[in-house]
Amino acid sequence: MTPGSVDEQAAAQRFLEAERASRASDTATVDAPARPERTEWPALPVRPRPKPSSSLLSIRKPISHTARLTLLVLSFVIPLLAWVVLSATQAVPETFLPGPVATFQAGLEMAQSGELFTDLWDTVQRILYGFGLAVLVSVPLGIVMGTFAAGNALFEPILSMMRYLPASAFIPLMMIWLGVGEEPKIAVLFVGTVFFNTFMTADVVRSVPRQLINVSYTLGARRNEVLRKVIIPHSVPGIIDAIRVNIAAAWNLVVVAEVVVSTTGLGRRIMQSQRFLETDQIFAILILIGICGVIIDIALRLLRNRIGRWVA
Repeated sequence: MTPGSVDEQAAAQRFLEAERASRASDTATVDAPARPERTEWPALPVRPRPKPSSSLLSIRKPISHTARLTLLVLSFVIPLLAWVVLSATQAVPETFLPGPVATFQAGLEMAQSGELFTDLWDTVQRILYGFGLAVLVSVPLGIVMGTFAAGNALFEPILSMMRYLPASAFIPLMMIWLGVGEEPKIAVLFVGTVFFNTFMTADVVRSVPRQLINVSYTLGARRNEVLRKVIIPHSVPGIIDAIRVNIAAAWNLVVVAEVVVSTTGLGRRIMQSQRFLETDQIFAILILIGICGVIIDIALRLLRNRIGRWVA
């Protein structure tokens, strides 16, 4: 390197330093905007330490077995006591609100004659056929919609429209198309439950954690293996819950269908009792339907807890 080049570099360095000093002095002379004065946050109010609340009123806190059993008994005893008081004081005429004793006697008479259990079996058969067919269709369809975006895009628009159509409005059409036998009642049950069970099943399948699917692919699982060994097993408890909810709708629809077009069944028995103002028989039949519903609900809960023990 020649002495001339060294001098040129030193001169250039001094020029850059002078330029930086000049810019710094110019910036300092510009008036900076005044900063707003900092205001301190107000002090938090002094609150007393909260008292420990009862587990009955705590959010999502488990309760003891004794408390659960007590509340279970009260849920039946309180309405029963209200019913006894209203019937004993004649606050409502007995023609419109029969007492528990009269209701029990009416149910016992129908049971002894065999009419009650015959009608009950006819109603249960229709639910088994109609709702069973709806489950056979809706569960696979819901799995397809919840698993594959293409399946959801194909089926969701038409099913979203169909589920808003009241099933009872199809009763005249079913009578025209299928006659007045068992077929229209089963078809009404199918139409009234298949769409809701499909969407609930699809929602359950969509709730499968994405991490489980990704881990399965990472470990070498193929698409059908992920579907059979991950998605479906994880969704089974939720699918049973969807069935448990929609079977109540099946009971509602079968009574409506039997009222309109049937010569047997609990719905038809209710209509016959209404004509002769036999409200005690109506109450007995309603209580029987409620008992059947509770038994079915408990059975499906036990099935869900047994099958879905691996699901958190």
